[in-house]
Amino acid sequence: MARITIRVEPRHADNSPCDHAVKPSGKPRDPASGCTGRTAYAVVCSEHGDVGGPHHIKQLAAPAATEHRQEHRAALAAR
Repeated sequence: MARITIRVEPRHADNSPCDHAVKPSGKPRDPASGCTGRTAYAVVCSEHGDVGGPHHIKQLAAPAATEHRQEHRAALAAR
């Protein structure tokens, strides 16, 4: 059985992953990096992909990640 990972990932406005260094405001630290800035956070499951909609605050995405993780645990326990 493959390991399932669930993470909270920062995203740009076009929903692409944002792995650039950003300021707390979400704006890029290096204007020449080509980053448009972080606008949201997505919960990403290695098995299901994006889970739910985007969250504009990371603290709101964390409970959604925990809830999805619990769904996987419940499914394993039911087997």
